[in-house]
Amino acid sequence: MCRKKASETTQHGNRQAVTERILFESHSHTPLCMHADGLPSEYAEVAWQRGLKGINVTCHNPMPNGFSAHVRMREDQFDEYVNLVEQTRQQWEGRVEVRLGLEADYFEGHEAYVEKQLQSADFQFVLGSVHPQIGEFRERYWSSDVLEVQKTYFRLLAQSAETGLFDSLAHPDLVKNFTSEAWDLATIMDDIRSALDRIAATGVAMELNTSGVNKTISEMNPCPEMLVEMRQRNIPVTIGADAHQPERVADGYETAMELLQRCGYENISLFAGRKRYEVAIADALSSLQKPACKPS
Repeated sequence: MCRKKASETTQHGNRQAVTERILFESHSHTPLCMHADGLPSEYAEVAWQRGLKGINVTCHNPMPNGFSAHVRMREDQFDEYVNLVEQTRQQWEGRVEVRLGLEADYFEGHEAYVEKQLQSADFQFVLGSVHPQIGEFRERYWSSDVLEVQKTYFRLLAQSAETGLFDSLAHPDLVKNFTSEAWDLATIMDDIRSALDRIAATGVAMELNTSGVNKTISEMNPCPEMLVEMRQRNIPVTIGADAHQPERVADGYETAMELLQRCGYENISLFAGRKRYEVAIADALSSLQKPACKPS
């Protein structure tokens, strides 16, 4: 065992390192979604090494009638998912807190289905996502007017917040990576501001997703300009690496929090029992560790 006591501090350059565990990986997946590798126990192991307090397992939710079935668990695998997370929670109890979460799609007409699903298990944190790349979105909303597609995406993002189904909105400018040839922030910004006004009125948080640096437009989702607009509206922010492999747990967290500070944020939000609480970015930054040791 190499974890220090919560009261201990160590010096990292000019910054006092807080060794109390504070942060969670707030966005992680399982092989049940068919495009992720590694069991939740492996993600918990990396969380331990990085100095995190815990992980939220947030795999893609089942949807009815074969809805984008190639990128999510089946309906008959839902109980398997809940049990897998519970087994991992028991395995890591006392070391890494493992919380049951879900990344649930928002798609018009499926609100009642998702609401019932979210009532069927003791979820601690629920991400809401609009996925413009899936076939169902393209069939219903896509057109040759790509700017109009982008406007539709941000309209749906605001609607997702207004349902009250979700705690935080995942990768909230994801559409830019699938319309990159026509992405012009100045042109779409009025629509983004309108969506953010509606989201701010709901109190729903929004995610800074560090995996965006690996996408077509290599920057976190959302972009810094959108983060500034979010901060001006006092929209709470969560951080997630969208980890589909264990080694990506907490990937880019330091860079993300430094970016948030530059955009005016002092705190980030976490959820337990679907209730939001805040931690200071300065404390969260100093609590992180480089992978160095494994639990005994």
